[in-house]
Amino acid sequence: MLTFGTITLLAIAAFFAGLVDAIAGGGGLITVPALLAAGLPPQIALATNKGQSSFGAVSSFVSFWTRNGIDRRRVPISFVFGMLGSLAGARVLLLVKPEPLKPIVLVLLLVAAGIVLLPRKPPPAVPPEPKTHLMIALVPMAFGFGFYDGFFGPGVGSMLIVGFVMLFGDTLTRASGNAKVVNLASNLAALGLFAIKGAVLWRVALPMAAANATGAFVGARLAVKRGDRLVKTMVLVVVCVLVVKMAYDLVRS
Repeated sequence: MLTFGTITLLAIAAFFAGLVDAIAGGGGLITVPALLAAGLPPQIALATNKGQSSFGAVSSFVSFWTRNGIDRRRVPISFVFGMLGSLAGARVLLLVKPEPLKPIVLVLLLVAAGIVLLPRKPPPAVPPEPKTHLMIALVPMAFGFGFYDGFFGPGVGSMLIVGFVMLFGDTLTRASGNAKVVNLASNLAALGLFAIKGAVLWRVALPMAAANATGAFVGARLAVKRGDRLVKTMVLVVVCVLVVKMAYDLVRS
């Protein structure tokens, strides 16, 4: 049984996780260790984390949407295939362990950091219409990252941002907004699966969800207001922390 004080500390952690996640992804780096430190079994901790982070995903999505930070032409493809990918990934997770993915993810994160550091030409004032072949390419991208998030997850927000920069030439701020569509779909799909199995500890997830949504609200507005410099800095920080943590876990195991 978790005390009121412990749940309060978890809610504070969720606020900062929502703020970070809205800008650059990686909020799970804060909440998952916090839930495990509170004494929850790993399966319950992961399921409860999805329960609280989904509300933050909704909040950051709405914030970017209302401030025109999302390309609405891509939303149907990103959402549908992000959700399908997450459901497939979560199902596969029930059959195999995700540990073999860790070295591959380390390499992908380092590549993502390098891409973020590369100088880029300023985008045109009026974004061009997405070309047909790019919209088609969005299908495997949304499905693939959705699958990865449902199956494993670390770094998916940062890699989504880089994916939109590379595929569509988005600014980092625009890419952060577009990434929230896939992230929202993936979170909702995984949450539905966990909820059906009764694995979400709602008395912990709901207070954390309120705090996470508040943090995401603040983070999304900071991202839109401060622009690419803030997003770039946060993505690099999150990627570096992820690389160090995953490398440590690999060496320790």
